[in-house]
Amino acid sequence: METGSQRTGSPWSTRARDLDRLYEALGRLEVLTGGPLALANPAVRSSCPNKGVYFFFEAGEVRDGGRHRVVRVGTHAVSVGSARSLWDRLGQHRGTLGGGHPGGGNHRGSVFRKHLGLALLGATPEEYADARLTWGQGSSAARVTRDREYPLEQRVSSIIRGMPVLWVSVSGSAGPENDRAVIERNTIALLSNWGKPPIDAPSAEWLGRHSPYPQVRESGLWNVNHVDGRPNAAFLDLLESCIDAMGGGR
Repeated sequence: METGSQRTGSPWSTRARDLDRLYEALGRLEVLTGGPLALANPAVRSSCPNKGVYFFFEAGEVRDGGRHRVVRVGTHAVSVGSARSLWDRLGQHRGTLGGGHPGGGNHRGSVFRKHLGLALLGATPEEYADARLTWGQGSSAARVTRDREYPLEQRVSSIIRGMPVLWVSVSGSAGPENDRAVIERNTIALLSNWGKPPIDAPSAEWLGRHSPYPQVRESGLWNVNHVDGRPNAAFLDLLESCIDAMGGGR
């Protein structure tokens, strides 16, 4: 029997409708970009736009209808004067290929890496004991600290590089109210299960369930900011117009 929270016009049903619309738009984006592509794929760097918003998916994480669900949303250049590109941000998440710690990365420059590492520490408390006291601490670290954290950075890189990612081209100057920021925060707020009857809940095996952050555990996303927000559904018009522009207006 239908419950009161699921009747037509209820917040639950309105959110479910908006989520379906979001995933329909992402489906069109997949066709246009040939994605999603695993972040390890070199084609990501060569084909992603200079400015945009990204959407990560994760193996084993699916919607109620069977389609893979988004597990992280992000963008770049939301501070006035920032010159960072979309690839700059994705490259921080991917981690390093060479240098002194090949296959590692710098979680102090990527909150996505930080949160994934914290969840790994929660899931396997003995495996990365050397990193436990310093992971996520400070904005920089000495070489000896980075050496101790290296195995965990490698594991984080391995996981993130296997995650498929989609991107949408969104132009505009750097700043906290640009179109990229609008799409990012409203998409996160719509996807988030924080404080709501869950829709597309994470699987029982989702690594994020081991996060020390309730925002991650309860939202079902590798995001903390905006998970408690109230989305303005008008952002879907903006997202759809950006996707249409990528397809030449089709």
